[in-house]
Amino acid sequence: MTIKQMSITLRIAAIYNLLWGAWVVLFPNHFFELVGMELPIHPVIWQGMGMVIGVYGLGYWWASQNPLTHWPIVAVGFLGKIFGPIGFLVNYVSGAVPFEFIYTLFTNDFIWWIPFFLILKKANEEKKIKWV
Repeated sequence: MTIKQMSITLRIAAIYNLLWGAWVVLFPNHFFELVGMELPIHPVIWQGMGMVIGVYGLGYWWASQNPLTHWPIVAVGFLGKIFGPIGFLVNYVSGAVPFEFIYTLFTNDFIWWIPFFLILKKANEEKKIKWV
């Protein structure tokens, strides 16, 4: 993956996250209506999640300026994209969330695993990542 491809990937991620975050903040019930889930009792919690996702978008935009230097932003995003599905699985198995919630994982998490991993791999190869 070239630096230009990394930058483009992070800009796409930024735009996606900003749009998704705005959608969830402005229309907190819409996702639940689309997938036929029960509406949240406290939509402000879901809106808070939208705000956090939107802030990630700002981070990805800034990281796109120099992906290898700003690898920590990519790393934080990558960890969120790993832990989010793990959290879903734990909560689904325990019965806390319905299966339909998995739809959020495809565009919020799974599609970013490979490109974010490749950016972090390149940063490591270029000795940008300091482990200590």
